[in-house]
Amino acid sequence: MSLFALDNAIDSLTERLSRVDCQTTAPSSGRALSTPIAADRDSPAADVSAMDGYAVRIRDLSDGGPDRVPIAGEVQPGTAPVQLPPGAALRIFTGAVIPMGAELVVKREDTIETPTEVAWSDAARRLPLGANIRRQGENGRCGDSILPSGTVLTAASIAAAVNFGASQVSVFSRVKCSVIVTGNELLDVSATPQPWQIRDSNGPTVAAMINGHAWLQLAHSMRCGDDRDELKVKLATAIADSDAVILTGGVSKGDYDHVPEVIASLGGEILFHRLPIRPGQPVLGAVTSSGKLILGLPGNPVSTACCMQRIGMPLLRRMGGHTDWRAQPSHVTVDNADDKTLPLVWMRLVRSIGYDAKSGTNRVEYVRSQGSGDLVALGTSDGFVELPPGSKGPGPWPFYHW
Repeated sequence: MSLFALDNAIDSLTERLSRVDCQTTAPSSGRALSTPIAADRDSPAADVSAMDGYAVRIRDLSDGGPDRVPIAGEVQPGTAPVQLPPGAALRIFTGAVIPMGAELVVKREDTIETPTEVAWSDAARRLPLGANIRRQGENGRCGDSILPSGTVLTAASIAAAVNFGASQVSVFSRVKCSVIVTGNELLDVSATPQPWQIRDSNGPTVAAMINGHAWLQLAHSMRCGDDRDELKVKLATAIADSDAVILTGGVSKGDYDHVPEVIASLGGEILFHRLPIRPGQPVLGAVTSSGKLILGLPGNPVSTACCMQRIGMPLLRRMGGHTDWRAQPSHVTVDNADDKTLPLVWMRLVRSIGYDAKSGTNRVEYVRSQGSGDLVALGTSDGFVELPPGSKGPGPWPFYHW
């Protein structure tokens, strides 16, 4: 199976998933716009100075012009435009509106100042018309689309939004997710397990991925024994209360792996089950008739983490209305590359170790791992690299950070 085919499996779900509803709220980091934001006025709204300096006419700088001109006053940001007197200069500050009659701004570094007059350096006399003036509308015109639908708001995009008066914006609602962790052997983190029991790490892993994003909301986090009837009740509840349900465990072919059967009994349609990837081969993707996501992740903790990051997060971004919902990994080189290969897509745990100036990529190294149940290896990793079937060597390879 190629990486292209893995993405095709993801696409088979995204085509069937419904996007969440929209709501109006104050601009908030991490939320995705459902409606574009348009400029309510030109930016800049007038011709303004790009420098602290002096607003003048070009003839007062040209060869043969006066050696110095009087300073007729100053123009501060936030004040209405004034008229530049003939044969004079006005001291002006960055962002202030260009005086009427002024044709350029000379920055202070290119002047010789006294309290009442200003003289020009040779560099100042070479300035062209319009120098150091930011023209009205050069950033954007009134009515232009400033931020398109699907933009995930950040500090930078919020700055643009509020500049154009967007005190309220239309965003996609938070994607409500429920997590169901299956397995008779699982106990709470506070428990003291017997040797045949383990503390649940999958639930907190998936919950942490959900809680790390402002556009996601954890609706339920449940544990379920290997019981068909109990699972059916909890899955039905989760589907009713959520936009997406993430299950871990119970998706393989064992006698107690009830997830596929229960999904089907509740009307879910399984679009893929088992992918040629490692870790995570038993992964399952399904959709309800109303377009809700049901994602069944394998129970081993490394499989859960890798599949949630590689498959689950893009699907949730798609439901949340993100334009750039597909995985967008960086690329890294592996310092301790080996000759091991698999005829599968291989997600191998790595840790970051620096930057390679020669190749222009970040450097990582493989984490020593005993397999998909190795929580020690998972805990010391920064993410994983993804190798196509049969691949080996230092890369560069796509890198998915936790």
